[in-house]
Amino acid sequence: MKILLMGAACALALAALPAQAGDYALLGQAYAKPAPQGEAAQGVIAKAKAALDRPPGAIPRLHTEGTLPGKGIREISLKAKEDQPIVLNLALAWRLTGDRAYLDQAGRYLEAWADIYQMSFNPIDETGFDTLAMAHDLTEADLPAATRAKLDGFWRRMAVGYLDAMDAKPRNFNTNWQSHRVKLATLAAFQTGDAALIDRARAAFRDQISANIQADGSVHDFHERDALHYVTYDLDPLMMAALAAKAHGEDWFDWRGPQGVSLVTAVDWLVPYAKGEKVHVEFARSKVQFDRDRAAAGQEEYAPHPWDPANAVATYALASLLDARYRPLRDSLSARVGRQPPPWMGFTPAPGEAR
Repeated sequence: MKILLMGAACALALAALPAQAGDYALLGQAYAKPAPQGEAAQGVIAKAKAALDRPPGAIPRLHTEGTLPGKGIREISLKAKEDQPIVLNLALAWRLTGDRAYLDQAGRYLEAWADIYQMSFNPIDETGFDTLAMAHDLTEADLPAATRAKLDGFWRRMAVGYLDAMDAKPRNFNTNWQSHRVKLATLAAFQTGDAALIDRARAAFRDQISANIQADGSVHDFHERDALHYVTYDLDPLMMAALAAKAHGEDWFDWRGPQGVSLVTAVDWLVPYAKGEKVHVEFARSKVQFDRDRAAAGQEEYAPHPWDPANAVATYALASLLDARYRPLRDSLSARVGRQPPPWMGFTPAPGEAR
């Protein structure tokens, strides 16, 4: 049995249901059972329950990247993407409650996407498939064999496709696009358990650290887009990849490239902005015309405005799962801006903590 793909997302799986010997391994760490009556758990269960009669919305292709409101299949895609948090909530509810209704519905969603979706290997359109990877990880041992086989093929196609694309130096090969490619390739590779694919994903991660993170810790996208929005959009997928690696005993977070920079260097660069010690006006000097086009089309988040530190809550929640020293910033930031991290991030302790 493969080690769990996402230890952070799946820590609760070890105790929320009766033990199934040999099914789950999490690097030998022991986690206490999360309280099903806790606010976060109850919120997840309520959302999952509301989706028990909702049919999956899988479509053959998603496309929102580079589109303006009302153009192309943007709205159809946004509707289909509503499945992504739903399937994760269903899988989490299954692990929290042991109610097979949640497992069966999660399986329907996962199988529908495996059957219908045709990968474009556009990482902006497909970045949300990380939620399906986590949902699969939470439910894999209990899904029907036919469903597992379909999903194994799905993740293998994703891993190979994105790794091959990165080898060919695609469009935006050193921007946030590549960070999302790395995330999807890494999660899919670990899900397959194929050592050769994992080796390629590790190399792609290291290449992106070296290409994207500057000597001072800023990322390429900040200088191109003049927006901290694109800093977090760069760092979050790379931390998801590092979290998957951590669940398999590998430390990618602290890996340093030839220039001496690491993902930690970039996460630390953002800290003064998250604390409010520095401020930044977003998109004021973006070099990308599409940012101005979106602002003109009424997407106010792309018009010049002060960056809101609330947008870094998930970033430092992820960082705290990789290094406990970020926990105080995660907590103080969340309290200051009144925003909580995604619920799945709260079901595991930070490194070195006991629950």
